[in-house]
Amino acid sequence: MDLTPYVDNLRRELAMAAEAVGDEARALADRLTTQVDSAARLTLLEALSSAAAEITRDLAPGSVDVRLRGRDPEFVVTAPPAEPAAAPRAAAPPPPPVDDDGAMTRINLRLPEHLKQRVEDAAAQAGISVNAWLVRAASAALDHGVRQPTTHFGQRYTGWVR
Repeated sequence: MDLTPYVDNLRRELAMAAEAVGDEARALADRLTTQVDSAARLTLLEALSSAAAEITRDLAPGSVDVRLRGRDPEFVVTAPPAEPAAAPRAAAPPPPPVDDDGAMTRINLRLPEHLKQRVEDAAAQAGISVNAWLVRAASAALDHGVRQPTTHFGQRYTGWVR
């Protein structure tokens, strides 16, 4: 998506507003427009990223990602996986829960290499990013409960069952 027309429109609007005020404002607007490009692009990119996140919540299990290619954003749409006709329909994983303010937070997660590879494979198979897969897995585990593996110690069994 080319952001240049939007940034140029912002420059024109700023110049028109400065014209109405006078020569000093016009000179100030000329100096400001050289700085507007990067700030406007960043603001537009943040708005597009927020829109993509909202669409992803509604599209789950599909997703929409915004990626930068050079200076311009690019949308990557991942459709929900097609279900085989003969397979029984399984319940789709719930979309990640959304706070009212839509705030996101970042965490660092350390995984053993073999588990990381399995997570990446599962995300690729689902056609979503690793982050989206982890958010859905955490959401499903917390919202619907996950059957914990039963551990065998001699003749005793421990763990959770459903």
